[in-house]
Amino acid sequence: MSNTLEKIIANKRNDIEKYKKSYKIEYLTNNISAYKNYLNFEEKLKSKKISVIAEIKKASPSAGIIMENYDPKAIAKKYFNCGASCLSILTEENYFKGNLEHINEVKKEVRLPILCKDFFIDPYQVYLAKSFGADAILIILAAIDEKTSREIYNVAEELNISTIVEVHTIEEAKKALNYKNAIIGINNRNLKTLKTDIKTTYDLHKILIDHAGPIVCESGIKSEKEVEDILKKTKINNFLIGESLLKNLDKKPSLLERILKISP
Repeated sequence: MSNTLEKIIANKRNDIEKYKKSYKIEYLTNNISAYKNYLNFEEKLKSKKISVIAEIKKASPSAGIIMENYDPKAIAKKYFNCGASCLSILTEENYFKGNLEHINEVKKEVRLPILCKDFFIDPYQVYLAKSFGADAILIILAAIDEKTSREIYNVAEELNISTIVEVHTIEEAKKALNYKNAIIGINNRNLKTLKTDIKTTYDLHKILIDHAGPIVCESGIKSEKEVEDILKKTKINNFLIGESLLKNLDKKPSLLERILKISP
């Protein structure tokens, strides 16, 4: 585990303790029951067409500040108009400059399922994310042990919220197959070095090919040509893309629009 990831996890533990003092489980479950704007994240990825989970984030440890004038609602509207299937919103506060409030704010503007993109290390966070309007949560197998990942997954199943189980290595890919109802995300970014390599998708899809649920290619995609190649060689048609979309957001046509014109 990289020093960066270790620091993120350490800060996350402190943040969770603060949330637990402010929001008890009973309060969160009441909010979940009262919330009427949930959408089915996983169903949106089961199309035979290309699906893009368009990511909204202000910063990252690898890129620094991506957008100075960061407006999640404005970005979401552009993604929606360009044809995104789902959104991924970075909510980690210290390194990605995110906020859980952004999920609910965006949900009021566009009707798209939203992934709460964060470092889930405690089952409590599933209640927290859903109470803010999230339709999916993320389990990074590299960040937590098997017992914790299973606990988080089980709570997500109970709360009827979609789960992306994220893998980067062959060993993690094999473990992910045990999460039968999950979406599996192949992260091309090595969390130890923060470098990306699309080859990761080509290597791991061979292990995951028989998974019944959707498979998502994540990180490092910079062009429609890469998407086209991955689609042809692996049949993976779901992509989570962040920085490249954000940097091309105001171009006509945008990278997102160009990707969605590719024929499956």
